[in-house]
Amino acid sequence: MMIPIINNILERFFAKDDRLNNTQIFGYFVEEPLKDEHLTLGFSPSRIALKKRWRNNGLSADFIAEYLTTFFPRDTHEDSKTNTKSEIKSAVSYIANELLENAIKYCDANVEYPITLHLELQSNEVRIFINNSVTASGVEKFKSFIKELSDSNPDEFYLRQLEKNAEDENNDGSGLGFLTIVNDYCAKIGWKFQIVQHEPDLIAVTTMVQLTV
Repeated sequence: MMIPIINNILERFFAKDDRLNNTQIFGYFVEEPLKDEHLTLGFSPSRIALKKRWRNNGLSADFIAEYLTTFFPRDTHEDSKTNTKSEIKSAVSYIANELLENAIKYCDANVEYPITLHLELQSNEVRIFINNSVTASGVEKFKSFIKELSDSNPDEFYLRQLEKNAEDENNDGSGLGFLTIVNDYCAKIGWKFQIVQHEPDLIAVTTMVQLTV
């Protein structure tokens, strides 16, 4: 009974429908799931108040990070050159929290579409996926940000976005979370936009972050 359920969830992340040009991929996005450990959590963005949701985001991110680090040995040397267990936990917690906050903040509140967070682990790679709805106007703004990120030096782009934030306190679409993920954690990041329903159109975006540990 569980296998069909898991397959249906994974299909939301990795399904293709290029025949109708319903899918667009940007950045580094892996279409095939890893074969080892994985964990999936689902969220209903409209079920509870936004302020409570922010707290739940942090708890969910910490849970995911704690779950992941059970597969790594204890830290042995404080001066180790490799990522320690505590560093991995901190990185995964930050990334998962950023993805959740963005997904809830920018999802299309007019449609009943759950937010799904999916974690995969294999060897020294961790992949974190989040799938959520997005408004048509939000799609264009998001793609514009992705294009600028792709065409820019990440460090310089980060500084430009900081300056924009300083000039405009109401600028809530700076993408600083994504830039921090790329700059501070040397992660690979990609996006898949997909029309999952017609009349009315329902657009979903899957964000993928790959972290080497």
